[in-house]
Amino acid sequence: MTDSYVYAAARTPFGRFAGALAEVRPDDLAALAVTGTLAKTPDLDPAHIDDVVWGNANGAGEDNRNVGRMAVLLAGLPTSVPATTVNRLCGSSLDAALIASRAIETGDASVVLTGGVESMTRAPWVLPKPAKAFPAGDVTAVSTTLGWRLVNDRMPKEWTVSLGEANEQLADRFAVGRERQDAFAARSHRLADEAWNAGFYDDLVVPVDTEGATFGRDEGIRPGSTPEKLAALKPVFRPDGVITAGNASPLSDGASAVLLGSGAAAARIGTEPLARIAGRGVSALDPQLFGYAPVEAAGRALRRAGVAWSDVGAVELNEAFAVQSLACVDAWGVDPERVNAKGGAIALGHPLGASGGRLLGTLAHRLRDSGERWGVAALCIGVGQALAVVLENVTGGTR
Repeated sequence: MTDSYVYAAARTPFGRFAGALAEVRPDDLAALAVTGTLAKTPDLDPAHIDDVVWGNANGAGEDNRNVGRMAVLLAGLPTSVPATTVNRLCGSSLDAALIASRAIETGDASVVLTGGVESMTRAPWVLPKPAKAFPAGDVTAVSTTLGWRLVNDRMPKEWTVSLGEANEQLADRFAVGRERQDAFAARSHRLADEAWNAGFYDDLVVPVDTEGATFGRDEGIRPGSTPEKLAALKPVFRPDGVITAGNASPLSDGASAVLLGSGAAAARIGTEPLARIAGRGVSALDPQLFGYAPVEAAGRALRRAGVAWSDVGAVELNEAFAVQSLACVDAWGVDPERVNAKGGAIALGHPLGASGGRLLGTLAHRLRDSGERWGVAALCIGVGQALAVVLENVTGGTR
């Protein structure tokens, strides 16, 4: 067994639903993330990439089933570079990285490019295929953008509630009130804006040329957000609820990529690694409690890394909803200021298949810049799952 390392990461800016990236196909977004990441390792011959593992939560339209392979071809990599696409919904691109890390650690691969993509704007409507020709009744088109679709009647109704209702239930269970959620959301926007203004994302984000313009910054950030302004928004899922469009992640478009390799691959890649993958964790619970699943996933990853929460200097937790993020942070007992210090998905956006790669790349760069030794990336996944990874900073000067 050998170790696996993060060598480079890049992503597109994340666009709002029907926003700046609305006219860009997901396979083109994926190709941009591929070329943007490989541009950071110009000494690496792309023909030496052993595999590409890509994440995508939809696959029903222009994602074209195996969008990872499409990205390889559109990016101009040699046709000898293989690729697969994995789907663990919101966790797809982090799952891709974990799958690649296992391949590297077992010796099945030396260099693997991972990532993920989602265009929630361009997700198609689908129709169920009729069992017989010429059905007499109407058929309803179903959006594939987000959430359950074409649900099996055998599924218990409590499992198939909307994502928003599931998190309203989480707010009830853990007594996380509206005021805390709005404050958390406002913080996400403030920190994201500050990080962009300070140049943190300049090295992580690859601009996208759209018709007549260059799109270079995450579109969902609202620098002027305050808890008071967010408090004026109406609840979305219950008349007397606590979840609004302001304290939940938006529908988004974007792509991310992360280059992984063994320690011995440094000479081939042409650069030293940023971080070592030190622990992995996956967990599951009742589908409607999905927002709380990162608690156990992160615990398992830390135990496998031999690290305690007191050792962790940086946390990247996907902000699907403010309430689930707060419930996880409360359960971990970690310093909240260490969580999403460069903003989170409420501000930056949450293109499902791309978010895990964003978390991993951001975490590696945060550790490099801060000198902290240990970091955790985690996200909840619809239908009751979660993934987490522990990174160890190997850039020197760790504390």
